[in-house]
Amino acid sequence: MLYFGQRIVQALVSLIGVATIVFFILRLTGDPVLLMAPQNATAEDIERLREALGLDQPLGVQYIDYLGQIFTGDLGRSYIQNLPVIDIIMERLPYTIDLAVSAFILTVVIGIPIGMLTAIYKGTWVEKVCMPIILIGQSMPAFWTGILLIMLVSVQLRWLPSSGADGLQSLILPAITLASLSIATVARMTRSSILEQLGQDYVRTARSKGVGTPRLLFRHLLRNSCIPIITVLGLEFANLLGGSVITETIFAWPGLGQLTIQSIQARDFPLIQAVVLLGAAFYIVVNLITDSIYAWVDPRIKLRRDAS
Repeated sequence: MLYFGQRIVQALVSLIGVATIVFFILRLTGDPVLLMAPQNATAEDIERLREALGLDQPLGVQYIDYLGQIFTGDLGRSYIQNLPVIDIIMERLPYTIDLAVSAFILTVVIGIPIGMLTAIYKGTWVEKVCMPIILIGQSMPAFWTGILLIMLVSVQLRWLPSSGADGLQSLILPAITLASLSIATVARMTRSSILEQLGQDYVRTARSKGVGTPRLLFRHLLRNSCIPIITVLGLEFANLLGGSVITETIFAWPGLGQLTIQSIQARDFPLIQAVVLLGAAFYIVVNLITDSIYAWVDPRIKLRRDAS
């Protein structure tokens, strides 16, 4: 309990740090009032708008007010849409969660088996076929993968829609695009972890006793090599939740990524701050959950923490 109490305190400090950095960096990007005011607005009109948004206050006062809003659960109102920021985010959040969870399922279902196969059948045709796929997945950026999928699957073959969020069919291409890098990363980590375990004495002992490859893999190798795999899965899931900006923009997916781009273009400070803060919270929560899984998978980790 002490360990997780410390982690929660660290999480709160991290969130305050993220909020502080984003707050001050945004104020260096320009005055949002100049974008919001009509072209024929007078200086008095601009000043009244700045006063209505609270941007006429000294920067220190704005910062204190912002922190106070965070601690009370009030993320402010959007400058452009004039709606509570929390309402806008809650409208877009389900789309991002659907996309991230779908991509994560693809990552687990495809990445771990490929890593297992390339480790068990090292030096065979299986590795020669799978390793180039992994390398291609790690080398191609998301925007390039997305464009290629749109050109091939949507434009040439006309199998799936290229944009929007109209049912399951619209989800397939963005999920594959978002998952492509994560699949390659998880596959390489799984392969490295299992290869490391294959050189241990218990593996040679098990093989000498006639233990077959499937039983050796699922009863021993995976369990003993799962800690680094869980680590990279946790990081990848956090990346999928908070890093879908490019994918959502390419496929016009109405999630938080697309909302982030729109907010930055409009200099909608409260909305940008809230989205970035939510992304940081995703990372922190996923890391805490990952730590809990460590203790469940390997009780020795919990004992070491208690001892320290």
